[in-house]
Amino acid sequence: MTVTITAFENSPDRGRGLARDMRVRWALEEVGQPYEVRLASFAAMKAPAHVALHPFGQIPTYEEGGLVLFESGAIVLHIAERSAGLLPTDPVARARATAWMFAALSTVEPPIVERSMATIVERDEPWFEARLPMLDARVRQRLGELSRRLGEAEWLDGAFSAGDLMMVTVLRRLAGSGLLEAHPNICAYIARGEARPAYQRAFEAQLAVFTAASGR
Repeated sequence: MTVTITAFENSPDRGRGLARDMRVRWALEEVGQPYEVRLASFAAMKAPAHVALHPFGQIPTYEEGGLVLFESGAIVLHIAERSAGLLPTDPVARARATAWMFAALSTVEPPIVERSMATIVERDEPWFEARLPMLDARVRQRLGELSRRLGEAEWLDGAFSAGDLMMVTVLRRLAGSGLLEAHPNICAYIARGEARPAYQRAFEAQLAVFTAASGR
């Protein structure tokens, strides 16, 4: 059956691969699953037709036959569970890889998103300069913990998995923040993820949407 995902018609990330449909595109590319993309404007995302797919009016969504999913983590997990290449076959290793997916979304991403949103919507507020060091400290704590666990390993737990896919997409949100450079092993880890052919295909597909929307 045809897989259809939704993505921004005009992404606020300006084609940098930060929008959450990137995770789904990358997962589909890793497992070799063809897919179609339905682009949605910000207005369309809040319209009843889209809210029926995603109750919070966001992207991405995933449709395949009678199955409709929302939330990028749930979508990537579904893709990984039904196709070889993103989860180990050994049940114990598979459980650990799944745990890393949840760690990326539940433990590492929240302070990163809070910091990035503050730099966008609070920068001109009188409290921003006082708040930023606290936000940075929370991110640095998570990066330090992750760096120590990763060590000199290539991936988080053995071979590349959906856990790495999710973690790399989360960490990329810190590009330009100056916070990653204290951990060369994490920088190298992100670079390995970005060098994967499936990542490159997904990135180019998402960038092409922004390029077309901006008339370049």
